[in-house]
Amino acid sequence: MSLTDWIVLGLTIFSIVLYGIWKSGNNKNIDQFLMGSRSLPWYHVGLSVMATQASAITFLSAPGQAYSDGMRFVQFYFGLPLAMIVLCITFVPIFHRLKVYTAYEFLEQRFDLKTRALTSFLFLVQRGLSTGITIYAPSIILSTILNINTVYTTLFIGGLVIVYTVYGGSKAVSYTQLLQMSIIFTGMFLAGVLVVYLLPGNVSFMSSLKMAGKMGRMNVIDWKFDPNNRYTVWSGLIGGFFLQLSYFGTDQSQVGRYLTGSSVGQSRLGLIMNGLIKIPMQFLILLIGVLVFAFYQFNRPPMFFNQYEVKQIRKSVYAAEYDHLNQQYGQAFEQKKIKANELIKAIDSKNEDRISYAKDQLKVADSKARLIRQNAIELMKKNNPKADDNDTNYVFLSFVTQYLPKGLIGLLMAIIFLASMGSTASALNSLASTSVVDIYKRIVNPNATDQNYLNASRLATVFWGLVCIGMALYASRIGNLLEAVNQLGSYIYGTILGVFIVAFYLKKIKGTAVFIAAVITEAIICILGYFDAIAYLWLNAIGALLLIVIAWVISVMVPPKSASTQEISN
Repeated sequence: MSLTDWIVLGLTIFSIVLYGIWKSGNNKNIDQFLMGSRSLPWYHVGLSVMATQASAITFLSAPGQAYSDGMRFVQFYFGLPLAMIVLCITFVPIFHRLKVYTAYEFLEQRFDLKTRALTSFLFLVQRGLSTGITIYAPSIILSTILNINTVYTTLFIGGLVIVYTVYGGSKAVSYTQLLQMSIIFTGMFLAGVLVVYLLPGNVSFMSSLKMAGKMGRMNVIDWKFDPNNRYTVWSGLIGGFFLQLSYFGTDQSQVGRYLTGSSVGQSRLGLIMNGLIKIPMQFLILLIGVLVFAFYQFNRPPMFFNQYEVKQIRKSVYAAEYDHLNQQYGQAFEQKKIKANELIKAIDSKNEDRISYAKDQLKVADSKARLIRQNAIELMKKNNPKADDNDTNYVFLSFVTQYLPKGLIGLLMAIIFLASMGSTASALNSLASTSVVDIYKRIVNPNATDQNYLNASRLATVFWGLVCIGMALYASRIGNLLEAVNQLGSYIYGTILGVFIVAFYLKKIKGTAVFIAAVITEAIICILGYFDAIAYLWLNAIGALLLIVIAWVISVMVPPKSASTQEISN
């Protein structure tokens, strides 16, 4: 990056951090620190909810996902609008009426302390691990630019987020996210425009999309019902609905965002805003990845996008062999480029026979280039068995740093940093609130002062920040970050959602039955996930339904001795 880019990057990041701290004011109690005094308008709530979900992983991995696998990932979000409607009708009014700090407080009132503690624990495990992945995403950028190990960049990013989250609390998070999302929308729009502008003169926007479609990258809709296919209309509508309902309805990182709304109506409007905007936003981000794919049909891409790993092998005894493969790859690309131009001409001619022939020729040329690339990856693994052989997270980053003009590179780098900071700050805030409200205040020290709880919240933020940094240092081993976060959530969200569904709708089932059902369900889901027995998106629906059935069976076989447990009516 140029000096101009570094200046843009630095000014953007530190200006937003200072703005958030300034707007947050002085937190005097736990309500201000964790809930922002429950005073924010709907657009704050909506953008904060979106920013919490749209981490750096979204802007790094989603274009890379589309580059390698096409548009089908957008189906993952098809259940989101339905989930927002259910939340607005059921979850939001109950949480607001009870004035809870966390979603799990409600579970003790409905069931018992052990059920509240178990669901809190499951959330802390899931959110703590996945937040580490979101911290790792921007560290990739710094490590690529500075040519240093991601360990050092991970420590820097994690430390920066901890500082302003500890000081500013929930309101600092919300205000920074408002500004972050405005900059993100602008920057990603400019990136999409520039990709189209950089295409060869004979390649129009529509021609590039048609070519990408012929190469299997415009696979937006898949109507086939296949439990082993991760992304179809049905997995998105059914599995995605359960995942989104659990994420937004029971994950404190999201519940804490809309509990800051000044009223039930403001929180509802914020969630509806998220449901309406999220799918088009994700579609456009994936579309940028498809356009980058089209761009690289006419401009030679790196044989391997992760330049840190490339530099490592070029320092090894396999350097000459790698360079020979790289030369072969260049020759294969030139042949592929010729076939790509022929396909564009065929598309412009609208002759289907000619299009079909040109498409097949391009696929043959592409397969030859892919084989050479695979040989290079195997050589990397031979040199270092621990080498990261999945470079989809680096595709968009490589394009940005190599082809975009000065100044805009810094802005797009800032966008990815800001997205990570926003989602990470929300997560740390939610981890702190759950630790303090559901564990420390309820079990460890229930009679402390407000100042004591405020100090405990800040200490919990630091603790979870360090835990998440530790997870981030491991994240390089888990492949595509976007899929990893969603897969990790699917192991736990279904169980938690099942607990809340029983709490809201099945009033006769008591705490002990739910607690036992949750333990059994989580064990089954982990086994299914470990053996990859079914596509991960379905685990959310299976987990929720399985818990409901097991809890019902237990309650029928062993009816409660008394009805003393307090229930909350809907």
